[in-house]
Parts: sequence; C-alpha cells; structure tokens
Amino acid sequence: MRIKELRAMSVEMLKNTQQQLTLNLSIEKRKVAATGVQGKKVKIRELRRSIAQILTLLKEKGVNN
Repeated sequence: MRIKELRAMSVEMLKNTQQQLTLNLSIEKRKVAATGVQGKKVKIRELRRSIAQILTLLKEKGVNN
C-alpha cells in the first residue's frame, strides 16, 4: 500500500487493515514452510513493510495497540 493511502485512513480502518495484512502474512509464511519454495519472499517483504508503516502511523497518531 502507498503511504498516502494509509495516511488518509481513519484509525479504525488502519487497525482493520493491519489485522488483514497480518493474517495474509501468516498464510504466506505457512505456504512457504509447507512447499519450501522461496518465490514468495517479495510478497512477504511487502506485507511486513505495510504492517510496519501502519504501526508507525498509529504511533504518530498516539494510538496504543
């Protein structure tokens, strides 16, 4: 996700998006562990980056997780 899109979201939307991305990240990690194929590294990296951006924005807004 782009940072401009994330900044435009409300706190509740950011929390929901974070939950969805965390779920997707765990699914992708399980797929890699089950198959042993490392082709999903880019997607995992993007998911982790998006989650980190959301957490940073929530911290800037003063929201406790």
